[in-house]
Amino acid sequence: MPTVEPGKTRIGWIGTGVMGASMCGHLIDQGFAATVYNRTKSKAESLVQNGAAWAENPAVVAESSDVVFTIVGHPQDVREVILGEHGVLQGSKPGSIIVDMTTSKPSLAIEIAQAAAAKNVHAVDAPVSGGDVGAKEARLSIMIGGDQDVVESLSPCWNAMGKTIVHQGPAGAGQHTKMVNQTLIGTCMIGVCEALLYGYKAGLDLETVLKSVASGAAGSWSLSNYGPRIINGDFEPGFYVEHFIKDMGIVLEEARRMDLSLPGLALAQQLYIALAAQGHARSGTHALQLALAQLSGLDWK
Repeated sequence: MPTVEPGKTRIGWIGTGVMGASMCGHLIDQGFAATVYNRTKSKAESLVQNGAAWAENPAVVAESSDVVFTIVGHPQDVREVILGEHGVLQGSKPGSIIVDMTTSKPSLAIEIAQAAAAKNVHAVDAPVSGGDVGAKEARLSIMIGGDQDVVESLSPCWNAMGKTIVHQGPAGAGQHTKMVNQTLIGTCMIGVCEALLYGYKAGLDLETVLKSVASGAAGSWSLSNYGPRIINGDFEPGFYVEHFIKDMGIVLEEARRMDLSLPGLALAQQLYIALAAQGHARSGTHALQLALAQLSGLDWK
């Protein structure tokens, strides 16, 4: 297994959106030489200005890299950038590593790992949680599936991007763990938003309310991090509503395959679909407050 280290290992990065740009930036800051690609070139400009090279497609990124990271929108995007005609695998050399950090289908992660192995390339699925703030502050939770030796070799990269780094098992295990994470968030966000609606309707000062409830048994990451944004009417995305709807769809699809009933998550997905239909597909997930407020005829500020 090749040693992965700054100044020696060449990385590639595909997907420079809300989270990807910050994550790649941390690797560059650690001394990794980077080649980047994004469908919208302007979104990669800050990385190019910080020393990254630009490539015209994912295959060219792979040709210039020892390790290629991808973090894109949907499973079909993952399939295109990794397995497509000009995908990463087309340009990958034997012994190189592909790390998909998109929240995607566990079955696709397994398919990618098998296709990569056929070319003597290693593949790891490593979805993350922590949103835009976690990405900017390099304190993401990274859930990893893949061969243990490969995962361990990537430690300098994980440590540059995250704080909670756990190898969950073989290919697909990282994605399954992220589905657990998204299930927790979906149902928790309903509680956060409904609680704040109750406090608002009762005439309470919500910032004062948070002082009492955020640190007790009712506290959660979503309440502490998104509660203040909701109160201030700031619904800019840390994670897009449309991507969260996609994630919940993956969970429910996997649940059906396992004969598992998840009625709470099914409700959450329907509420988020309503939110998207109201024009908030590109808002942050905490904008669920707006859909729930509308149900009660409230005009949230």
